[in-house]
Amino acid sequence: MNFDLSEEQGLLQETLRQFAQNECPPTRLRALFESAEGHDPALWRGLAELGIAGLCVPEEHGGAGLELLDLALAAEALGRAALPGPFFGHSLACLALALAGSDAQKRAWLPRLASGEAIGTLALGEPGGIWQPEEWRVEVARGALRGAKTAVPWARIANLIVVGTAGGGLALVEPGAAGVKIEDMGGVDRTRRIDSLGLEDAACEPLPGGAEAAPRVRDAALVLLAADAYAAAQWLVATTVEYAKTREQFGVTIGHFQALKHQLVAMAVEIEPARALYWYAAHAFDHLPEEAPRLAALAKAHLTERAQQIARDAVEAHGGIGFTWECDVQIWFKRCMFDRAFLGIPSVHRERAAQLAGW
Repeated sequence: MNFDLSEEQGLLQETLRQFAQNECPPTRLRALFESAEGHDPALWRGLAELGIAGLCVPEEHGGAGLELLDLALAAEALGRAALPGPFFGHSLACLALALAGSDAQKRAWLPRLASGEAIGTLALGEPGGIWQPEEWRVEVARGALRGAKTAVPWARIANLIVVGTAGGGLALVEPGAAGVKIEDMGGVDRTRRIDSLGLEDAACEPLPGGAEAAPRVRDAALVLLAADAYAAAQWLVATTVEYAKTREQFGVTIGHFQALKHQLVAMAVEIEPARALYWYAAHAFDHLPEEAPRLAALAKAHLTERAQQIARDAVEAHGGIGFTWECDVQIWFKRCMFDRAFLGIPSVHRERAAQLAGW
């Protein structure tokens, strides 16, 4: 039995790696990271031309009709490059519509989302650390929403927001509608900007299948976060190894020191075997639905926690420069922080995984 990626999946990742290398080299990445807006429409258009905007959109609506594993592999490739942009929230908004939307809603939005003409995002978090569908409090009454959402990825540039509502439902909101207020939250990860969303009797369209789809969309988001965390950790290990080969101290490169060798090996051993966690969780989403929620929770909890520790180790290995704004390590460190915190910290999902296992 072959547990490796298919040729097409390998090509997908390689294409995205080349795109990121050519279109967003370190100088461009740093400029976007430090800029006020943080978004480059040309980068997003380039990804859309490659079909990335519609990976999980059904073919009848202009997408590629691929599975979550393919989406997660794209997340890994883009995460390794820390590519700025709305890929994460947009992909989840597409998935939510594909799973829960009416035929009319799908016809109205999915072709535009798949082409990249429209940008979507997902609003799940609420004040007080609320993330899970059973906890949502945004009220739906007479076709309007009232409440608040936090940590909404790229709401400021979105054309459509999928909002989690009380009772575990989902609804569509257009950012320009009356009663919608969007404010910059100034999040730590400047490659994935987040906003707060205020809803004061904002017009909405509930998704007919929202109650059934919301937990699945949450699980898909956990897998994408795990894939991104894996990618960030891999970049940090590789970069720290290269630094150890060039940085000199006491007349030799620091890679000669046994203590640092042990630290680098420990970093690599921590993350490399964990790749299978997100692969299997993504596979289960489409093929093992009864196991998928627990596997998504485990992948998110373990990979984001390991990635955060590797980020700390990378800063330590870089010495004094590792703590500075000028060192690029901080960019991937902050992606690890985002991945760990978004949708709940590791302990939240370990508890969920234990409950789902009947412990």
